[in-house]
Amino acid sequence: MLRARVVLNPGAVVAPVSRRTFGSFVEHMGRCVYTGIYEPGHPLADEDGFRTDVLALARELGVSMVRYPGGNFVSGYRWEDGVGPREQRPRRRDLAWRSIETNEVGIDEFAKWAEKADVEIMYAVNLGTRGVQEALDVHEYVNHPEGTAISEQRRANGAEKPYGIKLWCLGNELDGPWQTGHKTPEEYGLLAASTARALRSAEPDLELVACGSSSSSMPTFGTWESTVLEHAYDVVDYVSCHAYYEEHDGDLGSFLASAVDMDFFVNSIVATADAVGARLKSTKKINISFDEWNVWYLSRFQNAPLPEEWKVAPRVIEDRYNVADAVVVGNLLISLLRHSDRVTAACQAQLVNVIAPIMTEPGGPAWKQTIFHPFAKTAALAKGDVLRLHIDAPTYETAKYGAAPLVDAVATHDPATGDVTVFAVNRDVTNPVEFSVDLSAFEGELSVAESWILADDDVYAYNTKEAPERVELRSFDGVTIDGGTVTVTLPKVSWSAIRFTR
Repeated sequence: MLRARVVLNPGAVVAPVSRRTFGSFVEHMGRCVYTGIYEPGHPLADEDGFRTDVLALARELGVSMVRYPGGNFVSGYRWEDGVGPREQRPRRRDLAWRSIETNEVGIDEFAKWAEKADVEIMYAVNLGTRGVQEALDVHEYVNHPEGTAISEQRRANGAEKPYGIKLWCLGNELDGPWQTGHKTPEEYGLLAASTARALRSAEPDLELVACGSSSSSMPTFGTWESTVLEHAYDVVDYVSCHAYYEEHDGDLGSFLASAVDMDFFVNSIVATADAVGARLKSTKKINISFDEWNVWYLSRFQNAPLPEEWKVAPRVIEDRYNVADAVVVGNLLISLLRHSDRVTAACQAQLVNVIAPIMTEPGGPAWKQTIFHPFAKTAALAKGDVLRLHIDAPTYETAKYGAAPLVDAVATHDPATGDVTVFAVNRDVTNPVEFSVDLSAFEGELSVAESWILADDDVYAYNTKEAPERVELRSFDGVTIDGGTVTVTLPKVSWSAIRFTR
């Protein structure tokens, strides 16, 4: 049998686990908002029109933060359309997704939803078709206490207290020619810096995210970040990364190694940002907000014809996720955690219906996709510090990424409780791997508190409305401990989590 091994050391700390790592994304796109989080006529809708079944699933998912309202949508959005009496709100074209936006849900409604879901809001401003003044206006609406024209407008609309939003995205994917208001890195860098300075004049301790590359395959990758940060380094806290992965042409092996690319993406942007900081002779470090990531079968969307009609909440990119997709999602979370010293915010895109862990039917049920499970369990169990580790594992050749380890893993240690949790994936498409974990450096005898596995003989099995529990986590039997060494057999194409306690 193939074997892999890792030694854990409680002193080898990368960084504390950031709860913002477990963010999500709600964009006014497809059915994410309308018939997703919001459906007033639904039997389970609350007094504000929010689906309580979706709220319960969002809490179970462990989402800590939600990016809103976009996404490509935000680059043509007028925030003021979504406030005030609903009957007076205009219907607008959304050019990003070729649909009609009713503006029934705006920032006031979303803030209510976020409070019910117990999540922080990451707010994105429109720097595609708008600029500094509009960013200041929406900031005044949501964060200024009272006594000004726009803050009093919020109070008149029913929100007496400000929302206190601290994390702000300065636009979205403006490196992409598909983006309404696409800009050169020089144009965007100047605009982002101007907007950041203005927002800091209003509220100095805001946390600001500059747009980074939309993917590591962009022709401007690296040069975009370098140019933007030359202008904005001193006035922003984060640069964003976006990445989506899919299986191409039956190449499951490359797909399962998608986290190799995420590691490359993060390491490249960290190096680029630090190089800019060195040139500027700055001691400040720019962190990464990986505020769009997921499995997305983008090629299917790109090859589909545009809808002929402009509709409200059309069914857009409602991908159906299988076991292999869930293993990749679990592995991408492993990558994000191991970079916790610099990746301190992240958002899986999106929360409901649109490439999402949660699916709904209008007037009908809500259910969990396969990718729900590794996210929820990682969010629940990753506590304390992320540990730096080296995995001794055999490699395999991938067509896309070259040699990749068959086993990937990360571990967390909670000094307060003594708990140690190991998250691991087996990327082998045919064989199990025996995985051993050396825990002898930890004080006291550790025992298995809980163990979970996501695997299936059919790696393409998925959940549906009719069979919502076809793929679930199950208890992972067969974990043995002998003299401080844990041994477990990881099935092919699997994700697992094991928590040890004293």
